[in-house]
Amino acid sequence: MALAFFIGLILSAIYKITHKGLSYSQSFMLTIVFVTFIVSIVIMVIGNNLARAFALVGALSIIRFRTVIKDTKDTAYIFMGLAGGMAAGTSSYFLAVSGTILFLCVAYALFLTNYGAFYKSEFILSFRVITGLDEPKYSYILKEFSRVSNLLHVETSADNSTAKLTYDIVLKKNRSPRDFAKNIGSIDGVSEVVLVASKTDIDY
Repeated sequence: MALAFFIGLILSAIYKITHKGLSYSQSFMLTIVFVTFIVSIVIMVIGNNLARAFALVGALSIIRFRTVIKDTKDTAYIFMGLAGGMAAGTSSYFLAVSGTILFLCVAYALFLTNYGAFYKSEFILSFRVITGLDEPKYSYILKEFSRVSNLLHVETSADNSTAKLTYDIVLKKNRSPRDFAKNIGSIDGVSEVVLVASKTDIDY
C-alpha cells in the first residue's frame, strides 16, 4: 500500500507539471493518488477469491459516476494509477516501479517536445464589442501584436446589440501582454477585455 501511495504521488506530480490549458483541477490530482492507493487495497482484499471479485463489481455498479473528464490525456493518468495500484496490490513491486517510471518518462518526453501540437498557445483573449463595430478596428491590433489569433467563440447578447468574442492568442516576440490588452481596450465600442495566460492553473 505504501508503494501504491508513492506511485500515486509521483503520477500526480508529473501530471501537474505536464498539464496545459484551463481545465486544471486539484481534485483530479487527489483522485489520482486516491485511486492508486484504493486499487491496491481492493486487489489485496480480492486476492484469488472469485466471489469477492464479483461482489466488488456488483458494488461498483451501484455507484453512478457523473464527473466528465475534460482532457482525454487525464484518462491515461487514471489508468496508470489503476495499473500501479493493481501491481502493488498483487506484490508485483518491480513491475509497479518499472511501469510507473517508464510511463512518467514517456509522459514527460512528450510534454517537453510538445508532441502533437500545431503551435504553442499562450493567451486566451475575450472582449465585448458593439455589433455594428467595424472589425478592422480590433483586427488591426490583433495582427500587430499577435503571431496567431484564432476565433474560438462568439456569444451575442439577448438584444443582439453586443457580442462577446474569445480568441486563442500567440503574441509576437517582444510584445507585452499588458500593452496588448490596453490597446484592445482603448478601442471605442470595446469593453470587458480579459487576457488570461492559457498555461495558468485554474481550479473550478
